[in-house]
Amino acid sequence: MHTTELTKRHWLLILTLTLLTFVLGTSEFVIVGILTDISSSLHITNAKAGTLVSAFAITFAIATPLVMSATSHFPKRKWMLFLIGSFIILNALCVISTTYVMLLALRMMTAIVTGVLISLAMIVASENMPIAKRGLAISFVFGGFTLANVIGVPIGTVIAERYDWNATFLLTTFLGAIAFLASFFILPTMHSPFRSSMRDQFSLLTHPRILMAFFIPSLGFGATYAVYTYLVPILKGMEAPSGSISWILFGYGFISIFSNILAGKIASYNAIGRLRFVFLVQAVVLISLYWTTDNFIFGLINISLMSLMAILLTTSTQLYLIDLAGIYQPKATGLAASLMPVASNVGIAFGSALGGIVYHQGNLMSVTLVGGLIAILASLLTFLSHRLTRNKRNRHRRKAENTNERCFLAAWLPIG
Repeated sequence: MHTTELTKRHWLLILTLTLLTFVLGTSEFVIVGILTDISSSLHITNAKAGTLVSAFAITFAIATPLVMSATSHFPKRKWMLFLIGSFIILNALCVISTTYVMLLALRMMTAIVTGVLISLAMIVASENMPIAKRGLAISFVFGGFTLANVIGVPIGTVIAERYDWNATFLLTTFLGAIAFLASFFILPTMHSPFRSSMRDQFSLLTHPRILMAFFIPSLGFGATYAVYTYLVPILKGMEAPSGSISWILFGYGFISIFSNILAGKIASYNAIGRLRFVFLVQAVVLISLYWTTDNFIFGLINISLMSLMAILLTTSTQLYLIDLAGIYQPKATGLAASLMPVASNVGIAFGSALGGIVYHQGNLMSVTLVGGLIAILASLLTFLSHRLTRNKRNRHRRKAENTNERCFLAAWLPIG
């Protein structure tokens, strides 16, 4: 893009992609709020109903990179519209689901569609914005998920309580239709990249720098979810009034909106360089919870800071993975765009599991120390990645200077 400012067309595209991620996020996350309704209606245990969540996450993590690699040459506009249409149909079928097996199959197919659409939304936001504004655009797109947690999930839960859980999927179907109409009129026609083999695509994952970049957001999300997964027991340990916990969780989600805004600013310049210190601050915030939760007010302030730090990494790591792919395997930028969402799911699963192990050892507040240590590991990995990037840039600069010097000598020194 030649312009350095966002035009009206740019903003319409950003808002359309944000709407899309809001719809996708609502569909993905709302299931947690209606699990007991589903288990009661389908006559299954709550534990069995919980597999709808884990199956979605596992399918998302495995299928997204595979599908992105196999469809990397597809025209993005037509492919996205087809996927949004599929999302609408799958959610409409969830409305009339009468068995656990049917609902499970539909949720797993929805996970595939969701993962690919999220990855494509990130690519479209990255490729159609001025370079200086890519961070802002992607932070808005990620913000759709935050809004889904703050607005979409509560609304879906209330609808399930007032009517039934099938009505919640009627809501996501309706939202999907709105997203389809907006996308139909706003999504640009983008030239498809040349066809590349699956081997070319997955060769990206053999590069150490890509693997390193993948584990940065994995550790970052793992640090947060080692604590966040057990936030309700922590709040109860702080003697929070029972009626206030839902409001505290709502406030946590609301504060994360500002985290998205800050994520865009961090990504605007020297993103990985800044992220080194973001993780260190996150470590301090998480470890401090071990002591501050002894006081209700100080504990709430610290939890607010935890929310503010939670997703500062998203925009920077998303752009970093795409940019690294452009250097090491330009044919696989689509696959690279899918790695951040996958990394976040890996981190959430890892952090929750590790926190659970520590929790069940008997000391709940030790999860805050574990979260802090994971954040320190993320910082160390980011320091190393930043140093390698800087060294590579310096080598290229010296090589360019030497080339210019040889050209100068060749032009001015006599031959023979």
